[in-house]
Amino acid sequence: MEKNIEISLLYDFYGQLLKEQQRQAVTLYYNDDLSLSEIAEELGITRQGVRDCIKRSETLLYNFEEKLGLYKRFGEVESGLQEIEALAESLKADYNSKTVDKIISTAKSLHE
Repeated sequence: MEKNIEISLLYDFYGQLLKEQQRQAVTLYYNDDLSLSEIAEELGITRQGVRDCIKRSETLLYNFEEKLGLYKRFGEVESGLQEIEALAESLKADYNSKTVDKIISTAKSLHE
């Protein structure tokens, strides 16, 4: 199950770098939960062709992440924003200022 989520997230970042048929196969397999046979019928190719296409697409998505690191960087930024928000909340308890409220609202809006 974890791999499915990982591939879906990588697809969100790098899906547009795949060929159209690869995008369709990955979307149908991971997002729509269709079987290889159902996808083969939908795309007009063999079941083995679908499997090969999905495996190649997975490899490409992992390679894009290895080279570009957008998903990893997104996680780091998200984590940093959560930390900023928590620190600002603790400042608010001590100082209760409008500036701290602005920091909190900005941090929340960036990671929502």
